[in-house]
Amino acid sequence: MKQNLEHRIDSMEMRNQIFRVIVPTEEEIEIKNGQRRTVNKKIYPGYVLVQMHMTDDSWYVVRNTPGVTSFVGHGNRPTPLEDDEVKTILKQMEGEAPKVRVSYQKGQAVKITDGPFTDFEGIVDAIDHERGRVRVLVSFFGREAPVELDFLQVTRLVD
Repeated sequence: MKQNLEHRIDSMEMRNQIFRVIVPTEEEIEIKNGQRRTVNKKIYPGYVLVQMHMTDDSWYVVRNTPGVTSFVGHGNRPTPLEDDEVKTILKQMEGEAPKVRVSYQKGQAVKITDGPFTDFEGIVDAIDHERGRVRVLVSFFGREAPVELDFLQVTRLVD
């Protein structure tokens, strides 16, 4: 939709009325198959921000772009975002460190894939997103003991 709108803006010579088209995203570290990779995740899936002068012509270009289905607002016209709202969204997009997304949660069974406890299974006791660490309760010698590991050192057990 963003590409369609930008193409229409250029072909209809509307750059003097429609300035920017933004899909709000943030970087996120995804851990899959023991690999870390950085992905861009949409902050508001399905939404696109358009900075423009609201005229009949610019409104026509945006609302008749393929992929545009509706607008945030009441009635026939979109409601503009407040400056503070826009600044908050842009600041969120420029976040310093990417968030880490893990595929397990507290209370879930996991298997340790690296380190001295390789192949042990345990239960997630706590997740520390700031440090990229997870505390797992592992049972050995008949007792449960907490083990702190990196996100990469564990994998979710499939139920």
